[in-house]
Amino acid sequence: MSYKTSSSVVVAAAFIALIVPFVSCFSTSDEILPKLVIDDKLSGYHGLVKENETLVEVVPEIYAIGDVCNFNIVNKHHGEAPFEIILRPNGYAELRARKTLNCEKRKTYKFEIAAVSCSGLISDNVTVHITVVDINEYAPLFLDASYVKDVDEGQLYEEIIRVEATDRDCTPRFGDICKYDILNDDQPFTINNEGSIRNTEPLDYDRSHNYILSVVAYDCGMKQSAPVMVTIKVNRICKLGWKSIPEEIDYYPTSGRKDLFPNAQLRLCDDPCHVKNVNAKLTLATSHIGKGCDRDTYSVQSQRKLCGASEESVELLPANHVPLSAGNAIKHDEGRESDQMYEFDGSSTAVAIPNDVLDHGLSSAFTISTWMKHKPMPHQDKHVKEHILCSADDHKMNRHHYAWFVRNCRLILLLRRDFSQGDLNIFRPAEWRWKIPQVCDNEWHHYAVSVQFPNVQLYIDGVLFKSENKNPEVIDDWPLHPTKGINTTLTVGACWQGSENKMKHHLRGYLAGLSVLLHQLEKPEVLACLHKCKESLEVPAMELLEPGMELLTNSELTELSIEGDNKTNLEVLVRKIGYSNSRDYPTPGRRNLHLTTSLICDGGREVKMPPAESYIMVHRPQQPNIIINGTNTVPREYHEFRQGVQVFPDLAISIEPESYDYESKNPELTNVLERRVDSCIISVYPSLNPDHETLTIPADMLAKFGISAKVSKDGVAFNNADIVFHYQEALRDVHYTNFKPAYYLNRQFKLVCSEMNGRFLSNEYIQTLTVVHPKSPTIAYTTTTSLPTTTLPAASLVEENDAEPKPAHAQVVQHSVEAKQAQTIFGNYLDGSIDERAQAIVTGGGHAVTIIIVVCVGFLVLMITLGIVRIKAAHQKASQDEVQDTEMAWDDSALNITINPMEQLECDGSGGAAGGALSAGKHRHAENEDDSSDDNMSYDYDDSSDDGGGNEEDDGLHRGCAPRLEWDHSTMSI
Repeated sequence: MSYKTSSSVVVAAAFIALIVPFVSCFSTSDEILPKLVIDDKLSGYHGLVKENETLVEVVPEIYAIGDVCNFNIVNKHHGEAPFEIILRPNGYAELRARKTLNCEKRKTYKFEIAAVSCSGLISDNVTVHITVVDINEYAPLFLDASYVKDVDEGQLYEEIIRVEATDRDCTPRFGDICKYDILNDDQPFTINNEGSIRNTEPLDYDRSHNYILSVVAYDCGMKQSAPVMVTIKVNRICKLGWKSIPEEIDYYPTSGRKDLFPNAQLRLCDDPCHVKNVNAKLTLATSHIGKGCDRDTYSVQSQRKLCGASEESVELLPANHVPLSAGNAIKHDEGRESDQMYEFDGSSTAVAIPNDVLDHGLSSAFTISTWMKHKPMPHQDKHVKEHILCSADDHKMNRHHYAWFVRNCRLILLLRRDFSQGDLNIFRPAEWRWKIPQVCDNEWHHYAVSVQFPNVQLYIDGVLFKSENKNPEVIDDWPLHPTKGINTTLTVGACWQGSENKMKHHLRGYLAGLSVLLHQLEKPEVLACLHKCKESLEVPAMELLEPGMELLTNSELTELSIEGDNKTNLEVLVRKIGYSNSRDYPTPGRRNLHLTTSLICDGGREVKMPPAESYIMVHRPQQPNIIINGTNTVPREYHEFRQGVQVFPDLAISIEPESYDYESKNPELTNVLERRVDSCIISVYPSLNPDHETLTIPADMLAKFGISAKVSKDGVAFNNADIVFHYQEALRDVHYTNFKPAYYLNRQFKLVCSEMNGRFLSNEYIQTLTVVHPKSPTIAYTTTTSLPTTTLPAASLVEENDAEPKPAHAQVVQHSVEAKQAQTIFGNYLDGSIDERAQAIVTGGGHAVTIIIVVCVGFLVLMITLGIVRIKAAHQKASQDEVQDTEMAWDDSALNITINPMEQLECDGSGGAAGGALSAGKHRHAENEDDSSDDNMSYDYDDSSDDGGGNEEDDGLHRGCAPRLEWDHSTMSI
């Protein structure tokens, strides 16, 4: 049995051995080869792998069809390919690196892959391109461990030293250096992206001998390097002149005094010089600001008040008084200069002054003052006159009675005496000629000439001109001879030629604030105050001045000179020179500073010093906000309006912000000096009716405060700069009086205040005074039959001044507007004529008209509603009566009611006292119904009930008399 089995196995094995080659050959011919699915076989696969990862992102994804059991890397280019392909379900595969790659060693790999079937069949090869993606794994490194450089002080370098760093990362994104930076704060150095270091200001050896900087580099991925030390050594270089003079000095409004050069030093280097004399001069340039410097931006009138000038001075160039024939107002100050500056063109511009503005005949004592800016014209005839002010004959002759003019850079005053002012045969001084450089330097200056004949004084920029030998030159002349029928013409900017009937001797230049004070002289301190600048140099304390040193300034404090033999004391004094601008709202901008120095050594040798230049930058101030508050609506009774009521009973004016830092530094002066307004305007619309409306102002209070006021039918204008408290008190004392308050529902007043000559405006504050009309008693009336009445005499009417007007008719109705107020106004209307009533309607303004219209519409709607209700009720009653009384009917076709006239007269006589006022009011209403408004009309309502009973009896009781009625039975039938 075992033998047979062994033989069977041998036979089967032999059979299998014979058959397998045939089966194998048959299967090779029928099995499908694996295939990599890719659109562009030539381009192949492209993969990215990061340095710190192993998974390769391949595009397109590796995918093969067929019986794929594996993927092989079959062809390696350029050495090894540290990758493996992992088979995933459904024929997909992923490519992975066998280890993390290093971009810095090798950036790309290239090889081929093929799909392998389970039977060992291999697909076609496809190329794979792998790029290793760089990551920012390396920080930049500087080429040198440290850097050192020597520089000279006092210079600005384009480049002091250049540092350089590199990065080991393989790509530009992380391997290039994109930025350098200095870690030290507040160092006068900067570095650019190329590593170049330069200084931002001249270096000073005395301030620092060397600078140590920490510099870092950043690659383009912003990875920072370790800092490297850069040392910059400063070499001391001696340079003659001033040292530590800042190029720019910042000044903020209301900050008070500021030292200009607190660290200034005067260097002589190694020059062996024993100082014999040293002189330093500092100049503050302000000629480009307004009229030479920063002054208060108040009107001339306000400036005069603040300086204590005489109120009798007459301004000749205000724009609202005198028309300029062809003048142009030129403003230099950005924030409105103190007054208008007028340009005179030298050929056609002139101003004629009427006699009612200024008396053309000057008194024996007077002062003429003006601002003037003038320069000579090239190649101008030295005999050409340019008149500031001139009084000459108006026709026939060309005699100049008095004049103030410029000729050949001389300021000349001509003052001819009249024939009545002394002996005609005696010479008297008639012309004063001052030779002064200010007239032709093209800068603003203030000139004032005070005359107390024969004494004449000239003030230039508030300083009295000291007479010198033949300066002024005084010329004598005869008095003017008498003439008949010839008057004078006073002009500004030229002189009138009467014989030629035209202007001549025109001024070419600028004028401002030209004024004349008659019969008295302006005080010298007032003239100095008018010129005083609000910005100036601040001199050092006098106790710092040592023996042998001298300090001088000009009147404007824009120039300061220090002279002596002590160099050290000179440095101390220069360090203590300051600048201040006391204006709350100064003109912003630049003020240049120029410091010149000269030094003389023993033996007379002069050491030349270069000038030092700097400038003050005045910053723009914060704008003030003027706020007016109060109770906007104030109700008042009739009698209060007749007696006069306060327009602004609880007015409050405030200014925000309040004087900035100045308030904290000078609290005792803030309330007195700083918080000012210079104008407040009360406007009334529509205008006041002068017949019964007035506005009164506190004249005594205003005179005490020095505030001027002008009252008109349009309101009140207050002017002159003063503290807010004074303006507030004056405004609270303004009273409004109305003798016919019944004409109005309310009165509105608008208030606007300003500061700095209108530069800053307040809010518009509206004050409403409401008229509280008296309430009328409520009386119910019924419809009455119109009966003949007799007109009562005028004496029986109720007068407004004796008692409040009583209504002719009144009815209580459920409505939002009651008729009683209209009846009260109508009663007041009865006291005036038709013209007065019409005027009152117009005067009432828009609010009264609106309310009247609303009342009329309300009454009309009410009447229509009541009419509809009554008609409907009448129909219902008629139908009920018809049903109940179908068997009885009156034939009233010929029914008449006869009234006995004698009884009527008798009734009127006995009931006049009770119903006279009503009858008269009704009768007068009938006469004037065409002229009355809807508010003053009375309406009769029928309050009959549905049963219709008792109408005649009620009406008779209401009237105070029941008329006797008689029936005419002649035609009555049932």
